[in-house]
Amino acid sequence: MERRVVITGLGAITPIGNTVDEFWNGILEKKCGIDEITLFDTTNYKVKFAAEVKNFDPEQYLDKRSARRLDRYIQFALVAAKEIMEDSKLNVEEIDSTRFGVIVGSGIGGLGTIEAGVRTIDTKGPDRVSPFFIPMAITNMAAGNISIEVGAKGESYCMTTACASGTHSIGEAFRTIKNGYQDIIIAGGTEACITEAGIAGFTSMKALSQSEDKNRASIPFDKERNGFVMGEGAGLLLLEELEHAKKRGAKIYAEVVGFGSTSDSYHITAPAPEGEGGARAMRLALKDAKIKAEEITYINAHGTSTHLNDVGETQAVKSAFEEASKKVMMSSIKGNTGHLLGAAGGVEAVACVKAIENNIVPPTINYKVPDEECDLDVVPNEVRKAYIKYAMSNSLGFGGHNSSIIFKKYED
Repeated sequence: MERRVVITGLGAITPIGNTVDEFWNGILEKKCGIDEITLFDTTNYKVKFAAEVKNFDPEQYLDKRSARRLDRYIQFALVAAKEIMEDSKLNVEEIDSTRFGVIVGSGIGGLGTIEAGVRTIDTKGPDRVSPFFIPMAITNMAAGNISIEVGAKGESYCMTTACASGTHSIGEAFRTIKNGYQDIIIAGGTEACITEAGIAGFTSMKALSQSEDKNRASIPFDKERNGFVMGEGAGLLLLEELEHAKKRGAKIYAEVVGFGSTSDSYHITAPAPEGEGGARAMRLALKDAKIKAEEITYINAHGTSTHLNDVGETQAVKSAFEEASKKVMMSSIKGNTGHLLGAAGGVEAVACVKAIENNIVPPTINYKVPDEECDLDVVPNEVRKAYIKYAMSNSLGFGGHNSSIIFKKYED
């Protein structure tokens, strides 16, 4: 028998707030976390803006020695995991820790560490590369360090599906608990790629906005959009089997009820024509949740602010939702946070859960010029109050990876 899976803890560190409450308040206040890049000198760069995590001192959360041995993407994940443990009031000594897992994705991992290591080889020679270079750089080490930190001895691994990594991680955690393999899993994504190579590489792909106005740089579904803005941070959920959660008296935020995952099998960066792969992922999620499209009140869109993505996702929703697409509210919070790559799905899942909890639909901020090709209800500029029983979150990654997850207001 399939088991029910609920959410009993939240953790986030984002460009608009370093806790879940700060992040959600930033959404309500329509805060834009995009500003001039401070993490490196952009003098020779065409792109000047990114959505950095602000006022982040890892030594506030981690001891000095540990902080120096962890890449920024791992630091973010550990901070979010610590918040989850406090929020969920989970006492590992009172549970079976072998049934407590960690599935945390990252699209790129320790890119800053890789850059620093290459510089060391060039300037000082290979023997001067840090012994911590590899464990700081590889993508699984967010999950590994969280597992060590919280005492989770169950399944622990990393999903890497580019910009779909966070949503895929949550979806796989949902399936793993639903089918009885684990009781509790910390799941989501983390990323820290506002680095010289990260910005240079995405700029060369012509993926990033070169806007000189931070309020017109990340503008999902707006006709004047011209690329995404790089963000960073982490978003994590604590997923738990319902009876396990009730037994320990946990606060239940929402329920996870459906997940769909597909591949475009089309192109390394461009979505399949008419969003065909994304549409299939949404249909699979609806089928998994055993609901009809018209029951979804809100879609948290991938909504990157690139021409191809926003049009393709609009077409995908129209295909999957048919007549219901005319009524569903679909917004993107990437105007607030930029695009967090592998962490996007995790942070956006937190936004969906808070939306369900508060019956508030996040807006697509800084939206000015409607695009006839993106003609769904994108909740422009203003927070909207609405009873939300079901919310869907979509993530679409380079390589043709599509993932769609459905959250439900908890009912006993």
